[in-house]
Amino acid sequence: MSVPVRAGPSNWRRAATLVLAAGWTRPVPAAPSRPQPPAEGFRVLLLQRSASQGFLPGAHVFPGGVLEAADRSTDWLRLFAPHHWPPRFGLGPAPPQRAAFPVLPNVRPGAVDEDAAALPDDIAFRICAIREAFEEAGVLLLRPRGPRPPDQAPGCALAPPPALADWRARVRRDPRHFLSLCAELDCTPDIWALRDWSGWITPFSRPGGRRFETTFFLCCLNEPPPVFPDLVEVVDCQWSSPSEAIESLISKEVLLAPPQFYEIRRLGNFASLSDLHKFSLDRESEGTERWMPIILFTADGTIHLLPGDEMYSEDSNFLENCMSTGKKTEEIMNEGKTFHRIVLYNSHNYGDYTGYSIHVTVLPKYKHVYPKSFVMGKSRL
Repeated sequence: MSVPVRAGPSNWRRAATLVLAAGWTRPVPAAPSRPQPPAEGFRVLLLQRSASQGFLPGAHVFPGGVLEAADRSTDWLRLFAPHHWPPRFGLGPAPPQRAAFPVLPNVRPGAVDEDAAALPDDIAFRICAIREAFEEAGVLLLRPRGPRPPDQAPGCALAPPPALADWRARVRRDPRHFLSLCAELDCTPDIWALRDWSGWITPFSRPGGRRFETTFFLCCLNEPPPVFPDLVEVVDCQWSSPSEAIESLISKEVLLAPPQFYEIRRLGNFASLSDLHKFSLDRESEGTERWMPIILFTADGTIHLLPGDEMYSEDSNFLENCMSTGKKTEEIMNEGKTFHRIVLYNSHNYGDYTGYSIHVTVLPKYKHVYPKSFVMGKSRL
């Protein structure tokens, strides 16, 4: 049984991330140095973070960011009325709450805890993810106010407002302006288009590091909307199929942190947008898993251990500590049988490695799907 842990030196924050998948019918030319990629029917939006960012500089990530008090504000009630009301604003029955290790210290923004009427987490995190997609990529996942259509088909993004740059600057300065933008457009955030997907907690790697408890949502769109990187947090963007993203990772054209690598590999189980969308609908009542990887430093690399792995330990000591061994990665891998882990070879840093792999022998829970085992780069396994 998980027990609450004491607040440690880490600076905990809550966040939301949006895995934005869009249907894709455009032909993809083969690069001279690589074969024609598979004809996958969807692409995922990846944003390249600025090299000046303190967290994951230069990495390619899904849109997302920190939960703000404005995302939980009761002022949203006026916009969702009269058609949608608390507690779930038409989202349907709440999925079951899954017990998860660890039970974190209180990481909500302090101001909202004093407001018992604040929006519940499942609404606030969706608003946060949608707001961040607008701030970082200029993508507006809004729906005109009114009754929600009964169908649950993939949707589409709203055309950006004429004063896109001005609105984004205002929202970046004060997240409360996102509600003002929605009110001016007579729209609500399209919270109904977002499906619960997963949850990740930043593992401990060094004292004083930034730590996030991040809720991942999936949103399927019929076609990719135009993307406008803000050139502050985000300097570039690309729509990539799962296989293209992995090819780019192998060639080091992109940099993926372990959670993004895992999720890209998970998405690789689906051949089309319709398959992915149907899967997300069929399993949404099951709830999601929330994982905190435990880092194991080996003599020549790093292993991110996930729940179910034979070396994973639900010990609160690992909230603020790593494992370490004098053995090499190959020895550790040869000694084990039950795996749920991500391996970075010849590196103690996700951005400096000679191989990157994932090993999964455990069965998924709650009707979800885990990645297939995969080894890339110059590994010896």
